[in-house]
Amino acid sequence: MPLPKVVAPTFELKLISTSKTIKYRPFLVKEEKALLIAMESGNEKDIAATIKEVLKSCILSRGIKVDDLPSFELEYLFLNIRGKSVGESVELLATCQDDGETKVPLTIALTDIKLDVPDEHTDTIDLGGGISIKMKYPSMQQFLDSNFSIAGTDENRIDEAFKAVADSIDQIFTEEESWSASDCTKKEIVAFIEQLSSGQFSKIEQFFATMPKLQYKGKITNPNTNVESEVVVEGLANFFA
Repeated sequence: MPLPKVVAPTFELKLISTSKTIKYRPFLVKEEKALLIAMESGNEKDIAATIKEVLKSCILSRGIKVDDLPSFELEYLFLNIRGKSVGESVELLATCQDDGETKVPLTIALTDIKLDVPDEHTDTIDLGGGISIKMKYPSMQQFLDSNFSIAGTDENRIDEAFKAVADSIDQIFTEEESWSASDCTKKEIVAFIEQLSSGQFSKIEQFFATMPKLQYKGKITNPNTNVESEVVVEGLANFFA
């Protein structure tokens, strides 16, 4: 006689980037185990592959391509799935700012984690001279690389940043013409970036610096000095527990 089949509950979530409502289920025990093993291993490829597979398995709605979702959407989606799977809060150790070394336990309710969208953020950048570019948000792999990077030289990080810029250009346009990045070769995009001035390139860097991100702001008190300070937590790696 076969054992009974356990049916996981389903939940709905409205995506930030598309306003589309999707259905998802919590992690299963085997998926939670895989996530813990991947994080403990510290292997970036294992972490990326495991998170990708877990998200794909937990999203029940058709037509949702995990690899195409913006990085902040992945943060939002993963935290919501995690909340329904292992609890509606995360427990972290926060460093007191007055001495820079004392750590205190911090419990964060997932409902207190907000999407921070700076007023100055825009995906369309005026480079001057009648040329503008439209950016797209980093892919899942770029997002995972930046959040879980545990090694790498400064040179490697510069190369990764440069590659992220090239991969995130969606369109280049003037008042008369436009060029879709998908119709250009990577070599052509890189050549375009290399001819920019440092001032123009810094405008592109601002797109990444001001991207929407999940953020928690709260207060902690140093038990040794009784000094209260603000704590800011952001990025999936810091919320992963």
